[in-house]
Amino acid sequence: QVKLVESGGGFVQPGGSLRLSCAASGFTFSDSLMSWYRQAPGKEREWIANIAPTGSMTNYKEVVKGRFTISRDNARNTVYLQMSDLKPEDTAVYFCHFPSKNYWGQGTQVTVTS
Repeated sequence: QVKLVESGGGFVQPGGSLRLSCAASGFTFSDSLMSWYRQAPGKEREWIANIAPTGSMTNYKEVVKGRFTISRDNARNTVYLQMSDLKPEDTAVYFCHFPSKNYWGQGTQVTVTS
């Protein structure tokens, strides 16, 4: 069965960095577009980035462009989200998403606070 497990969240000060990981199993990861979403308290879940199966193309929500980098390691069936220059408004639960089958991970909390 499809399984997505996020890790790497935590507390960080404004301006800091975190790297999120999403370990995937149960499908052919190397053939799959992958996405990251986030959901802040009281807000709807929003798409923030995706990456093509080979990693050759990436797309970002404008508000994170230049600060976040999505990447993948197909040998490890893992997609990453490197986040830098974090701001308090980046505080959210971050989710890994497999769009083809609409599967979601359980999410990992990122809290940006001084």
